[in-house]
Amino acid sequence: MADPRAPFGIVAGGGPFPVLCAKAAHDAGREVVCVAHTGETTKDIVPYCDQIKWIHLGQLGKLIKFLKEAGCKECLFAGTIKKKRIFYDVRPDIRALALWRRIGPKLDDSILRAISDELEKEGIQVVPSTYFLKDLFMPEGVLTKRAPTKEEMEDIEFGFYIQKKIGALDIGQTVVVKSKTVLAVEAMEGTDETILRGGRLAHGSGCVVVKVAKPHQDMRFDVPSAGLATIETMIDAGANCLALEAGKSLFFDRDVAVALADQHKISIIGVDFSEDEGGDGEA
Repeated sequence: MADPRAPFGIVAGGGPFPVLCAKAAHDAGREVVCVAHTGETTKDIVPYCDQIKWIHLGQLGKLIKFLKEAGCKECLFAGTIKKKRIFYDVRPDIRALALWRRIGPKLDDSILRAISDELEKEGIQVVPSTYFLKDLFMPEGVLTKRAPTKEEMEDIEFGFYIQKKIGALDIGQTVVVKSKTVLAVEAMEGTDETILRGGRLAHGSGCVVVKVAKPHQDMRFDVPSAGLATIETMIDAGANCLALEAGKSLFFDRDVAVALADQHKISIIGVDFSEDEGGDGEA
C-alpha cells in the first residue's frame, strides 16, 4: 500500500468529476498533483491542486514524467476525453506513439489499460476513480417522485440486457429505447449526443435512457456516470426515464438533478438485474 502522506496524482479529463476528485483528495489531506488536458479539463480544478501540469492529448511521456518527479505513487483517472479528438487534435510524443502501435483495436478499455500499465511500470499505481468518492455510486431504487411505468420498466430491462451485450464489445455504455426498440446506441459521440439522437427518432417523447457498466468493467476508469447535465439533455430530447446500474454507476449533482427531473416528470431509477434474468434480452 502506498504511503498515504505521499502526493496523489489525478489525470483529469473533462466534466465535473475530476474537480470532485481533486477536492475530495485535498479535503483528505493529500497533496494533489494534477495532469490536466487542454481543451477538456475545467479550470475549476485549479484551487484544489498543489501542482498542476497542462498537457495536450497524447503527451504520455510528459504526463508520466510530471507525476514521477512530483513523487506520486498512486493516481487515478477521472473525467471524459472526447474520443473523436484522436482524429484531429492529438499531439502524440514518442512514448505515446510507441504505445499506440502496440495496441490492437483502439477500444476504450484497451487504451486506458495500456496507459495504466505504462504508469505502473514506472511505480505509479492506478487506483479506482472512486477512491475518495464512493458515496457517488448510484443506489438501487427510485430517486424521483415518479416511478417508471410498467412499460418503462419493460424498456429498462430490455435496454439493460441489450447494452450489456454491446458493452461486452467495449463500444459504449448507453442505449436509448422505446417500446422495446433500440433507438440509439452510444459510440464515440458520447452520452448526450446519443440521448438527443434517440429523442429525435422517438419524435421527442416517450423514450428511456439506460446506462450500465460493461460486463467486466474496470472500476479504475471509465465508470458509467450521469448527472444534472444528463437530465438537461433528456429534457431537450423529450426522454421520460433514466436508468443507471446500481452500485456500478456514478450519479453527480444528485439533489439538483432529481429536483429538475421532478419538475419535468422524469423518472430516475437505479437497477440491478442479475445475469440470469432475461439474459436473452427479452423483458
